[in-house]
Amino acid sequence: MTAPPIQPKIYHITHVDNLASILAAGCIEADSRRMILGDCQTTIGMTEIKRRRLHEIGVSCHSGTMVGEYVPFYFCPRSIMLYIIHMGNHPDLSHYRNGQTPILHLQVDMETAISWADQHGIRWAFSDRNAGSRIADFYNNRNELDNINWEAVTSIDFRDSVIKEGKQAEFLIHDTCPWHLVEKIGVLTATVCDQVNGILRNIQHHPMVSIERTWYY
Repeated sequence: MTAPPIQPKIYHITHVDNLASILAAGCIEADSRRMILGDCQTTIGMTEIKRRRLHEIGVSCHSGTMVGEYVPFYFCPRSIMLYIIHMGNHPDLSHYRNGQTPILHLQVDMETAISWADQHGIRWAFSDRNAGSRIADFYNNRNELDNINWEAVTSIDFRDSVIKEGKQAEFLIHDTCPWHLVEKIGVLTATVCDQVNGILRNIQHHPMVSIERTWYY
């Protein structure tokens, strides 16, 4: 495997309609937490994979916890999941068919997230492929980051099965990720940029909002 970048960034994708509820909660919430509290967000994920993450796939380095109990991040923008959303023709994408334009990338610095989690006793982990895969391996040690296929993570051509698996590696934060860790919001269009800035207008922590065309398809 290739060596990790010096300062990895991680990316959570969500619909712009969810931003107000994220701000109201003060954090990005794991699926399990949102289900308990009553999920009113726009769902952009795949139904079967979400179910599997909640009920079947455990995070092996944190015994007794399920993947769905963690806030998921990719190690890259322009993820394969975003491609599926963009294409809009996957049979398991039953709840969302409105494309990539309203999707936000919430960027967090990985080291900052780990430091915050360690300081507060919050569990974190990362996987070497999609964390909803039954063959994913999980780690919670910085020294094991080279188990991620970083070449695959940065690749824009994922037709090869090895690249496709490796590109879907995830970073996981248990239960919630506080809003103040979000350092940047990447959007596709000026319209969504204005919409996000309007939602953030009276929020104390106002990350930079940037049009990032290369983060999309």
